[in-house]
Amino acid sequence: MSKEKVLMFTPYPFEPGQKIHITDGPRKGDWEIVKAAGRKVTLRCPRTKREYEWDRFCYYVETAKDAEWPRL
Repeated sequence: MSKEKVLMFTPYPFEPGQKIHITDGPRKGDWEIVKAAGRKVTLRCPRTKREYEWDRFCYYVETAKDAEWPRL
């Protein structure tokens, strides 16, 4: 197999109390992590204090690195 530039996506390990900013999409804006357990994450809006529970959706992206692709 050849080596290609591959973007690596890994679920982000949220911890309660972290402050995040989502730059785009339906959840765009500032949030505080209230709870992160299993497949769910609970976020609190810092302005309205409303909380929302969603399936985990944020991923850390490691910029392209040399890796075998496709991985079998």
